[in-house]
Amino acid sequence: MSQITTHILDTSLGKPAQGVTIVLEQFIDNEKWQVLGSGKTNSDGRLPNLVSSEKLLKTGHYRLIFDTASYFKIQGIKGFYPSVTVTFELSDESHYHVPLLLNPYGYSTYRGS
Repeated sequence: MSQITTHILDTSLGKPAQGVTIVLEQFIDNEKWQVLGSGKTNSDGRLPNLVSSEKLLKTGHYRLIFDTASYFKIQGIKGFYPSVTVTFELSDESHYHVPLLLNPYGYSTYRGS
């Protein structure tokens, strides 16, 4: 499992959001974002392998970009947020789980375990 993991729960359906593309980026040299990994959520709404489990990430700022427009389009729903970007800071070498609770007109996130 990678140091950063995520999952998405579609709170309007009460089910995991499958097939959502997610990109993980790191802020480099206080000037640009660099892509570290990407993938799609599985049938349980999880993306456990954004980066290799052997890769230890440095402290600093990271972000997850969730392609919510494509997900809602597949569901036949018009959503308000075409994407959701969650920016967060790694302060140590521990595991970081960053879930997204999603519905067509809102979202919430938190640091999970």
